[in-house]
Amino acid sequence: MAVAQGSAGKSNFIVLMVAVLALARLAAMAMVPLLDTTEARYAEIGRKMVELKDWVTPWHDYGVPFWGKPPLSFWLTAGSLKAFGNNEFAARLPHFLVLALIAALVWQLARRRSGREATLALALLASSALFFVSAGAVMTDGPLVLGSTLSLYGFWLAMTGPAGARPNRSGWWFFAGIAIGLLAKGPLVLVLVGPPLVIWLTLCGRWSQLWRRLPWVGGSALVVAVALPWYVLAELRTPGFLQYFLVGEHWHRFVTPGWAGDRYGGAHAHRMGTIWVYAFGALLPWSLLLPIAAWGARKDTASEPAPGEREWKRYLLCWALTPLVFFTVAGNIIWTYVLPAMPAAALLGATWLARRQGVQLVDRWVGAGLTLTVVAVLAGALYLGFGNDWSTRATAKPMVATYEGQRAPGQQLVFLGGWLFSAAFYTDGAARRLPDSEAVWRRLGSGGGFVAVDVRSRAALALQPGRVVTKVGHFDAYDLLFVAPQEGASLAPGPGLAAPAAKPNPAVAP
Repeated sequence: MAVAQGSAGKSNFIVLMVAVLALARLAAMAMVPLLDTTEARYAEIGRKMVELKDWVTPWHDYGVPFWGKPPLSFWLTAGSLKAFGNNEFAARLPHFLVLALIAALVWQLARRRSGREATLALALLASSALFFVSAGAVMTDGPLVLGSTLSLYGFWLAMTGPAGARPNRSGWWFFAGIAIGLLAKGPLVLVLVGPPLVIWLTLCGRWSQLWRRLPWVGGSALVVAVALPWYVLAELRTPGFLQYFLVGEHWHRFVTPGWAGDRYGGAHAHRMGTIWVYAFGALLPWSLLLPIAAWGARKDTASEPAPGEREWKRYLLCWALTPLVFFTVAGNIIWTYVLPAMPAAALLGATWLARRQGVQLVDRWVGAGLTLTVVAVLAGALYLGFGNDWSTRATAKPMVATYEGQRAPGQQLVFLGGWLFSAAFYTDGAARRLPDSEAVWRRLGSGGGFVAVDVRSRAALALQPGRVVTKVGHFDAYDLLFVAPQEGASLAPGPGLAAPAAKPNPAVAP
């Protein structure tokens, strides 16, 4: 009885630490400004979707469509902004909920085996570095992983559920996940789902059951009905989308190192195999602790495997390894590409831990990992709260606050030589990027205004006679300058202040 009570106490501690991590992530969503480039760009695309009332075409800038990703993540962001206003927490909230749904699917899969395994899987997943960072970050990866996880979740339930003459109802989740993935990031979801299933079916000799376990006709119709209309409308609204998205984003981005055809930034070229280094970092602290625990337990005995244990482990291995193997040969990667493998990795780790005979020892290992993550999070919070100046980070929020505090009515904020998407978000689209000094002076007019100039491009700001330029502050790589008429040099706008330019019609294709 004492052992059982001790184990229950440790399990309660694990649950408590997972709750602490969730609350810490929610707090960070409200405290940390939107960071450029990725997070601020995607949040601003969602804001524009609400402003322009265009729920078909995501807009990278006014008049410039964003062809890089389908709209699901932008729909989620836009819906939250419309409901709760333009702020960091609202932009991030739906992405937190998406990762919470992924965690719930992982818990539910493990719960079918045992409650203890479910608790362990949730702990491993929630405290992994990449999952914690991604929970609440404005990105497109979360909805994609929700789609792939839901699809693989439904497939497993369909293939292992009660046999019958009709397809298993759980098979509908398989097709729903495919539809979500197609609207989240496109055909990549087929790569994340297809190969692991093919390999697993071959290894386990289950091909004969495949056709009668899944609702192929109805499920395929569901995928087409949900995903296809948007692709058709997107091409009709902005012709050229399909060519760029399918050929550029789904071929050159993965096989052409440093792909120069990216319309919205630079490709992330890395050496072949870098994804495995990213995987090690993404899975911390468990990529360190679990190998150490396995070495220490190499002579320990394990409990008898449950029925179907081999098929389960094979399924998880195929699921976890597929994204890593696929991105091993990709020409351009970032560390979030590890995210699709993490639900299976957490389940696999929980399966191994749950079979260890030393229950209290396992709980100590898991508790130690959770404690390390919580300590790292608290240290980060202390640094951000007391030792960090946001003006030294890639976000325009401090700059916009300075601008808002000093500007006179009608004075504008413009950028020259660089751009921060967060500036557009925090000014509700009022801040603009201009190509040259002449455009800056035309925009500001005789009454003056504020210019954010990349320090590397400071020489590009050709001054005009009759203007006084004062440096207001320095923010990351930008100087914020106030431009005023030479006589008076006050913040009051002059009579010749140029009116804000009309926003381009987003329905016009570039």
